[in-house]
Amino acid sequence: MILFVTVALVLVVIAVTATATLCGSFLVTLVVVGYSYLASRVRHEELLKQAQPITAETVPGLAALVRECAARLQVEPVQVFVAPSRALNAYTFGLTAPKVVVLYSPLLEMMDADELRFILGHEMGHVRLGHTWLNSLIGGMAGVPSPFLAAVVLALAFRWWNRACEYSADRAGLLACRHPQKAISALVRLTTGTAARTSSDLRQALQRVEAEDDDLANLFGEALATHPMTVRRIEALRRFAASDEYRRLQTLMDRNLC
Repeated sequence: MILFVTVALVLVVIAVTATATLCGSFLVTLVVVGYSYLASRVRHEELLKQAQPITAETVPGLAALVRECAARLQVEPVQVFVAPSRALNAYTFGLTAPKVVVLYSPLLEMMDADELRFILGHEMGHVRLGHTWLNSLIGGMAGVPSPFLAAVVLALAFRWWNRACEYSADRAGLLACRHPQKAISALVRLTTGTAARTSSDLRQALQRVEAEDDDLANLFGEALATHPMTVRRIEALRRFAASDEYRRLQTLMDRNLC
């Protein structure tokens, strides 16, 4: 529904904006597609030079987690890399198969197996649900020539779409790891970084995260962000974990693994 409304906003802005001619919009879209494809290829080549591919030979334990998550979510083949970094982060990209999932190396030190399942499941959820290429192509349409006010409307609409993608991918991550508390701890560690190493640190970090929405600046800032506040993501995960839909999908995931 959010994607439909977002695309509808794009079409309305194009229709009522004199500067966004049909020809110009078509050309911009072609440029976006071409640029996205080339950028994806360049990034993939850079990864091959500096990152470690995850295979049964290189990192057998992590490779087993990748296979398990892919089987549960029935995702298309993906390449998973571990890239050197000081940050706790993961991302996925790609317009063509196989899509690429990148884990930053500190994740392997900070996260346990279930937390890694959540992170892998989250990134594979983006792939399974088509977010990787939709965000590249549809998101790029925000570059269609338009007056300033129209450009602001489009930018905010696409931010809404980005945030919706994160909620959906979080649900995929929970289905992959099966433990709501592990999904939550993974999100808290990603948000607070290396400050949440021990169980005590993690509890304190969760308290700080749960106070995010008490700050008015955070509420306004979220409207411009590609990711929802972590406290909202945690609340959404808790609601999903308590739902009949979660239990139904979890049964299907178990069958996939068998």
